[in-house]
Parts: sequence; C-alpha cells; structure tokens
Amino acid sequence: MSQASQALETNLETGLEESEAARRLQSHGANALEETRVSPLRRFMSFFWGPIPWMIEIAAVLSASVQHWEDFIIIAFMLLLNAGVGFWEEFKADNAIAALKQTMAPRARVLRSGNWRDLPAAELVQGDVVFLRLGNIVPADVQLVSGEYLSVDQSALTGESLPVDKKAGDTAYSGSIIKLGEMQALVTATGADTYFGRTAHLVESAGNKSHFQQAVLRIGNFLILMTLGLIAVILLAAFLRREPLVDTLLFALILTVAAIPVALPAVLSVTMAVGASRLATMKAIVSRLVSIEEIAGLDILCADKTGTLTRNQLALGEPKLLHAGNEREIILAAALASDRESPDAIDQAILEGMKDQDDLGAYRLTRFVAFDPVRKRSEAELSGPEGTFRVAKGAPQVILQLTNADAATRERSEAFTNEMAGSGYRTLAVARSGTDGVWHHLGLLPLYDPPRADSRATIEEAQSMGVDIRLVTGDHIAIARQTCRELGLGSNIVAASDAFSEEDQKYHGPDFSTVDGFAQVFPEHKYQIVRELQDLDHIVGMTGDGVNDAPALKQADVGIAVSGATDAARAAADLVLTGEGLGVITRAIEESRRIFERMTSYAIFRISETIRVLLVMALSILAFNFYPVTPVMIILLAILNDFPIMMIAYDNAPVARRPVRWDMHRVLTLSVVLGCMGVLSTFLLFWFLQEVLGLPQEEMQTLIFLKLLVAGHLTIYLTRNTGKIWDRPWPSWKLLVATETTQVLGTLAAVYGWFVTPISWPQALMIWAYALAWFGINSVVKIHAYRLTRRAH
Repeated sequence: MSQASQALETNLETGLEESEAARRLQSHGANALEETRVSPLRRFMSFFWGPIPWMIEIAAVLSASVQHWEDFIIIAFMLLLNAGVGFWEEFKADNAIAALKQTMAPRARVLRSGNWRDLPAAELVQGDVVFLRLGNIVPADVQLVSGEYLSVDQSALTGESLPVDKKAGDTAYSGSIIKLGEMQALVTATGADTYFGRTAHLVESAGNKSHFQQAVLRIGNFLILMTLGLIAVILLAAFLRREPLVDTLLFALILTVAAIPVALPAVLSVTMAVGASRLATMKAIVSRLVSIEEIAGLDILCADKTGTLTRNQLALGEPKLLHAGNEREIILAAALASDRESPDAIDQAILEGMKDQDDLGAYRLTRFVAFDPVRKRSEAELSGPEGTFRVAKGAPQVILQLTNADAATRERSEAFTNEMAGSGYRTLAVARSGTDGVWHHLGLLPLYDPPRADSRATIEEAQSMGVDIRLVTGDHIAIARQTCRELGLGSNIVAASDAFSEEDQKYHGPDFSTVDGFAQVFPEHKYQIVRELQDLDHIVGMTGDGVNDAPALKQADVGIAVSGATDAARAAADLVLTGEGLGVITRAIEESRRIFERMTSYAIFRISETIRVLLVMALSILAFNFYPVTPVMIILLAILNDFPIMMIAYDNAPVARRPVRWDMHRVLTLSVVLGCMGVLSTFLLFWFLQEVLGLPQEEMQTLIFLKLLVAGHLTIYLTRNTGKIWDRPWPSWKLLVATETTQVLGTLAAVYGWFVTPISWPQALMIWAYALAWFGINSVVKIHAYRLTRRAH
C-alpha cells in the first residue's frame, strides 16, 4: 500500500466502500467547480446605481413631476439603453467558469467496494481508485499507482508543447487528456482543490475596472458637480429676487436635463460598437466593448508561446549525420519507423519532413512496434528492394545502446544532443539494421515547435507602435530563449519557478522592467505576472489559447484568445481571433487608437458644450437678470446636437504611433478653454445685440440660440485633431452631412419661427459669419492649448 493510499485510508485492491465515499462526498462536496452567482435581475439593476445613473434618474423624476412627458420618455429610454448595453456585454464576457466546467470529464471508471463502476465525475472523492485509458479526460488530480505508463497531453493546463510521459508515483492533473497507455490511479484532490480548480478560482477572482469606465466616471462627475453648482446658484438668485418659484424650477429642470451627460455612456458605447464591427471583419471578435479603449493604450503584450507565437506543431530541424550517407537516408528510415496510420506529433513531423512521399511506397511493413515510454523507441521490420531489414527511432541514449555504438559515435551524439537541448530542441536518434541484422546508428533528428510565419513581422510592427513584447511560456527556459532568438525578442528569460515564491506567489526575481520573458510558468505565475505589470502602471495585453491562460487573460487589461483557443480561454478573453496568425493584433491596435481619438473628441466636445451653455445661462441670469434662451430652445439644442455627435463614431481619425490613454488633465483643460471661449464670444454678441442694435429680448434669444447651435457644431471640427482644422484625416462624409444638416435645420427654425421668435435672413447670415470668425480664433487657441498641455507633461 502506497503512502498516498495510507494517508487517504484507501484499499487499492477494493477501493472505497460506498458508505465511506458517500460520507466524503457529503463532507467535501462534489468534484465540480463552484462559482458565486448573481441573479440576472440583480446584475441588471446594478447598472442603475452610480453618480451618472442617479442624476439621470433624478432628471426623469423631475420631468414626470411637472408632466414633461416627452423629456421623461427620452431620459428613461437613454437610461434603459445604457443599462441594457452594459448588462449584455457583461453577460457575454462573464462566462469563463461555465466554459471551464464543460472541459471537466463527464464520467469516470471507479473502483468501489471491490467492483468497477462508471460514475459521474462529480461523484468522485479523495481516495477513490480510478482507471485511466486512451482518450480519457483525467477526472480529478490523481497519483498514478499501477500500470506501465501514460502519455498525457496537459498543454491546455501547463502550456507544454508535447505530451508528458507519466509513470507510477507521478501526478496527472484534472482536465488533461490521455494520449497513450493505461494505468490505475488514486484520486488525491477534487473540485476546487485540483490544479484545474485553482485555475478556475483565479479566473473567477480576476478582473479589474477598465480605464474607460474610470474616465467616463470622472467626466460624468465633473459635469454633474458643475451642473449642480450652477443650478444651485441660479435657484438662490431667483429666491433672493423673489421670482416665481415654479418657473425657476422648470427652467432649472430643463437646463439640468440638457447639461447632464445622459447620452455620454451610450455615445461612447456606440463608438466602440462601430469599431467592434470593423474588427469583426478583420476576424477579431470583441467580447467586451470597453476593451477596445484598453487596446489603444496597450504598451506591454505578454505573448504565450505555444500555439500563439509558434504553430504548436513539431517540425524537423537540420539532421546530424553519423553513419548515414545523406539526409534523405536518415529521414526515410525515421519515416519507416513511424506510425503512418495514426501518427503522433513526432511521427507527423517526420512524415511531413520527407521531400518525396513516394519513397515510402517501395517498402512493405511486416511488423511494427509503437513507441512507449518504457522502451523509449519505436521499431519496424520491412521488406524492400534491398531485402528485409529493421529501422528504429527513439531517445538518443536508447539508440546508442541498441547500436552498441563506439566511443567516437557516443561522443558526437552526446555533444549534438546537449547542443540542441541548450537551444530548446528535442533530439531523436535513428538506426537501421542491415540484412545481417546488425544495427547502424544513422544520426540524429532535431525537433522543435517553429514560429508562425507571421510572428516575427507582427512583433516588429507591434514594437514600432510602442508595444513591448514579453514571452510567457510553460516550456523549458532553453526553448523559450531559442524562440526569442528566432523572433528577435530579448534573451533575458527568467524561470518563473525560481522568480516566484511558492508560499505567497510574490515576485523575488531580477528587476521586473528588465525581464524579456518567463519560462516554466504555471497559471498562477501568468496571472501574477500580469498583476505585477499592472501595478507598474502598464496597460497589459495577454495572448493565449489554453485553460492555463484563462486567469491571466481575464486579469489582463486586454485578454486575447488566439485561433484554436479552448472555450475557457475564449470566454475569459476580451478579443478572440478567429483567423490564423497574429497580424490582426496590430490592425486591432490601429483601429482601437482611431476609436480612442473619436471618444476623446466627443468627450472634449461634450464637456465644452456643457460649460458653454451652463455658464452663459448662469452668468446672464446672475449679471443681467436675463434668460438668453428659452426652455424650448434648450431642448432644440439638445436634440440637434444628438445627430452629429452620434456620427463621431464613423469619423475618420488619426492613428497615434505610441500607446494612448485617457489624459483627464488634457481633456478637461481643452474643454474648459474651448467652453470659456464660447462664453466670451456669446457675451460679446449679447452686448452687441443689446447695446449697439437695441433688439428686443425675443429676437436676441433666437440669435443667441442660433449662435450656440452653429458655433457648437463647429466645435466638433475643432476637437477631432490636435492641429489645424484642415489637417488630415478630413471629416467623414457622415459626420459632415449630419453636422451641416442640423446647422441648416436650426437656421431654418430661427428664420421661419419654428418654436422660436423668427429673425431675418441677414441676421441669420450675420450669426454664421460671426461664428465662423470665432471658429478661426478658437482653432488658434486650441493649437496653443495643446502645446501648453504637452509642455506641462
């Protein structure tokens, strides 16, 4: 009886008694992953909680209380739209645990009370004896106790390129797949206590609030506080002047509705949704909209090696000839010693490495012995033009022993094997017997997982865009270094097992900023690597394809599941690549930076417009006891503004050559400058209309309304770039048509008296000329404001 079976109080001959298994199941729980579930209703209601939703809800209540049902319907619709979009995106993205569950083994062969039974894997308990065979998914963490060997594919868990050979006493992890062999095993951990379960727990606990969400919150808070402050001043002034309270409250309500960023989350979400649809045409599916903004600021990409930078498919290197006459001879012998009907990864690489497949047709197979981890070689007997002979391929030391190699051959073989191992290659030896039965050592074949054809070009392009690439792999450090050399990455690779302590998973290695990559990593290492980089104020991307990548994919600011990724990796990722290769990542970065520029443009425009309208209203009321626009005009301004700002999502935008992120100092500075310039120009117009022209109040209100509309729409052109207004890229036709159409509609409303006091065409054209003149002045001021903000940084 093994130490493990003694510790678990299990009889390996009969297994657990049914009663004891039931007791352990009751005590320790099912062999399944548990997760904290939040009801859909509660999750949906959470989107109505927060500073911006509160203000929108207050505005809706005030609208209903004074029976402004049109306003109420519009506000309620925007509130529900924001909540609906957020709920749906979170619902789609938050299903990583469900995908992990699907990869769990559904049933297991278990020894209970002396009888073998097929049971649901969820009923397994510690101490159960299970039988594992070809094709099985390991149902729990187990210790192998009897049988010759297992070949286990655990690449999705650990990132190792090749199946791992296991023998009695070794551990097999839950979720890995049996590729060869049969063995009995003892269950040592179930459910959340398994290696797989710990990975699932990391996925569930991973995640962080996006920079986009933080920026929206800060913009919303700024606008809300400014609105509330000025509304309070207006109400106080009305109270001191003993003006009708109902009229003042009504005006304050409409002004509040116009100033509160009701559409802010929706407009930014639409902007990102349009970008997501463009990325979908590039075979990149966005599962979390806010990740688009994160991609724009991505400055470090942690790239998983196997299946991401490399093909996850073995290939032949240049053969080392010992007694073979040429490369064709050694590759042919290795191919003849391979299983052509159901080749494993090594056999497939050798067969694909043959230049002429017709060479195999000249030989007839009479006997074949497949590779196994005990003999460590495969062998075939064949008949051909030269008679009957045998071929073998396997571990170098085994072939040396088989061929009874002399000292010189041994020395050359061992030197080449060590050289290849230092470069990350796996070496296979090949032998062939003559018709006399004497074995001859033909030479050695190096095998490696080659990089994808586009990996190096993608890396170079990403680096030119300011994105630093860090290799993160479960493979040996020598393999990682060789991959870095081939891809042009740095060679300072650190073994994660040495750099992270087992107790607290804290990093204790060399300066993190100098490390080019990590090898021999486990899921908790990948997760911690992302956390460490985020703590250093980096926006971190992570590529991957396996279950072992899922926690880091979810924790990363941008998790990228590559083509062929597992369900768990795709569920945890923000961006899922459906096409081969990584070139789409750089295109996604470009598109995301365009989207970021559009969102920044809208944010500056929206804040500056709020400042412009609020300050004009507040100062006019306080200083002159004059309402510059009527409540109807405020509503018209809000409606006519909606059309062009929605078209910002389709605007042409420049692509920054470096990572970009929200600079709220710059956004607020430019917004305040442009807003105050608008206030100055409006008060100069007010002075001219009243003191010089002596117009009646109603006409002045219409003229100021038209000026606010025309000048406000022109501000969109100012905020879309940092230079001159004619600098490329030029505005898209959608933005241009929407902006000019609404300006024309506003002008017609002013001239023909739609909901406002009419003015003459000369007066309207005067306002247009005035707005265009200030447009040029504001353009110069904007350029200088950008320069000042850059110097400040």
